Amino acid sequence: MKVALVHYWLVGMRGGEKVLETFCDIFPNADIFTLVADPEKLSAKLKRHKLTTSFLQNIGGRKHYQKMLPLMPHALESLDLTAYDLVISSEAGPAKGVITRPDAVHVCYCHSPMRYIWDLYPQYMAGSSRLARAVLALTAPILRQWDVTTSHRVDHFVTNSEYVAKRVMKFYRRQATVIHPPVDVARFQITPGSKDYYLCAGQITPYKKIELAVAACTKMNLPLVVVGDGASTRLKQIAGPTVHFIGAVSDAEMESYLAGCRALLYPGVEDFGIVPLEAMACGRPVIAFGRGGALETVVEGTTGLFFHEQTVEALMVALTTFEKEQDRFSPAEIRAHAMRFVPSRFEAELRQFLGGVTGSLTETTRRKMSEEEMRDVRIDLVPQREEALVD
Repeated sequence: MKVALVHYWLVGMRGGEKVLETFCDIFPNADIFTLVADPEKLSAKLKRHKLTTSFLQNIGGRKHYQKMLPLMPHALESLDLTAYDLVISSEAGPAKGVITRPDAVHVCYCHSPMRYIWDLYPQYMAGSSRLARAVLALTAPILRQWDVTTSHRVDHFVTNSEYVAKRVMKFYRRQATVIHPPVDVARFQITPGSKDYYLCAGQITPYKKIELAVAACTKMNLPLVVVGDGASTRLKQIAGPTVHFIGAVSDAEMESYLAGCRALLYPGVEDFGIVPLEAMACGRPVIAFGRGGALETVVEGTTGLFFHEQTVEALMVALTTFEKEQDRFSPAEIRAHAMRFVPSRFEAELRQFLGGVTGSLTETTRRKMSEEEMRDVRIDLVPQREEALVD
């Protein structure tokens, strides 16, 4: 069985690329297709696979891929996947729009429907140049139509959270199976010592609402450390003397900041959210806006607290509550909860799911495979559910 893995773009190693690595573990001989790639920024595991990029790679796409959104549908559809029996697309930007053989099985692991043409469209419009706004205004309706149309090219949707599954249903009218993504929680540890500051961590973009944490901690005279690229001048202007912007840090430094904080402040809405689980793996609680993926990772009163209005005032109320009750949070209990999201759990659930859906390969495809190849599929995918692939 020939397998193709389709990822939106490969220009770094973040959460989506970690999921792709698990696909590579399950299918060590799979080929990878993507719109653009920067090989220097990829892991050794991904580099071991044959990598094919689209024509965007040759027209400056590696550096300016985000500006080429109107060309992405054509670029994806130009990828030749006719040789593949199973196609797994990893979707956050466009990826599921590839064209497969009629008898191939297409599974889409959806991290999120494209934010910049759906729920974050107004923010992208407001934050772009006049020319970019004009282009996006003209092309966004066409891209939304293409996005919905291509959802019907997918045989099975898998999402990283119930929150995304609801959005897949809303935008595409398709059911999805939820398999939470892998988190490398084992590399984090509980460390002793005083916890002197609150923390915001991750790339600083408008939808993450970091300004709520900055304003709340400034008003309450609470220490806040903001880690990550992208802090705007306006954000720094509203910050008081207790707020410190660190910028980008190494993985080791990030682990230290997470382990040393009183709590992680998480005021935005994420599709799933890796950073809260990394904080919890350090035994640190999370104070999160009660919407999105945080509702599936943070346990109210056990691993953190929620505030339910995305305002400075609501966050201040939550901080006041936490300041009074922080001693009741058990680092060991918080870490134990985070360990439920280990990569081995993700891989096991994914193998089980794929073992079931590959049973829908057509008889024509099956006849192309030797008995030995079929036996390998059963062994490699789901040894505990061998009957799923047996005629």
